[in-house]
Amino acid sequence: MTDEQLKQLVIEALEDLKGKDIVALNVSKLTNVADHMVFCSGTSNRHVKSLADNAALQAKKRGVKILGIEGEIEGEWVLVDFGDVIVHVMLPETRAFYDLERMWSLPAVSAPSQP
Repeated sequence: MTDEQLKQLVIEALEDLKGKDIVALNVSKLTNVADHMVFCSGTSNRHVKSLADNAALQAKKRGVKILGIEGEIEGEWVLVDFGDVIVHVMLPETRAFYDLERMWSLPAVSAPSQP
């Protein structure tokens, strides 16, 4: 499965459980950690956990390996790491506070060259 297909699978899994304000960013030119980041809001801690679980479940069904899941206990921000695609599911307040979409949308800044 390509990273584009995985990104689409994750988006569909989030949409299936009524995820809010889904945004996908191509970050391949900003970092070598991942090619895509998907952001989504849930309406409650339980909803956040369910959204992340569904994304993980649908990917597992297609044979995609999950590298890690963080934040399931609290449910304010659950991160699912698929390698090339990283999914952030958050409560709206948490999402607004960290504003990751803005950070990952900024153009990369090169460090000044050393003499």
